[in-house]
Amino acid sequence: MNAPDHEPQIATFLAKYSPVVEAQLRDARQRLRAFFPRGFELVFDNYNALVFGISPTDQASDAFISIAGYPRWVTLFFLDGAALDDPAGLLEGTGKQVRSIRLQAPSQMNTPEVEALIAQAVLAHRQGLLAAPALSTMVKTVVARQRPRRLAQAGR
Repeated sequence: MNAPDHEPQIATFLAKYSPVVEAQLRDARQRLRAFFPRGFELVFDNYNALVFGISPTDQASDAFISIAGYPRWVTLFFLDGAALDDPAGLLEGTGKQVRSIRLQAPSQMNTPEVEALIAQAVLAHRQGLLAAPALSTMVKTVVARQRPRRLAQAGR
C-alpha cells in the first residue's frame, strides 16, 4: 500500500505565510529532511506555528529536532538541547530541556557549528533512526484555531 501524499495539504499550511517566510520554511524543511534518510517527519499545524519534527518512530513524544515557522522567522529546535555541547553559543533558551536557534537564513543549518549540534542530537536516536523505514511524512495535528501566520499589514 502506498503512503498518502501529504504534500498538497502541507502546501496549504505553508501558503498561510508571507512569501518570504514560506520560502524560508520550505528551504529549512528541505535542509532538515536531507539530514535524515530514515525516520518520520511529523507535521503539526498548531496554534502558534507550523512545525516539522523528526522522530525515529511515528510518535510525537520521540521527536528530537524540529523546525517551526512563525510570522517573521523560522526556528530550529533541539528538544533535548540543554544537554548539547554548544561551544559557539548558538543555542537560545533557559528551560530544562529545549534549546533553539532562530535561523537568520535556512543555509545556517549547513554551517559546521549547526551541523555539529545536529550530529550531537542524532547520537541519542541513532539506533532508532537506523531501524526506521525510509523517511516518511505524517500529518499529526491540524488545529482549526490558529494565530495569524502573517504579520498584520499597516493600515488594517
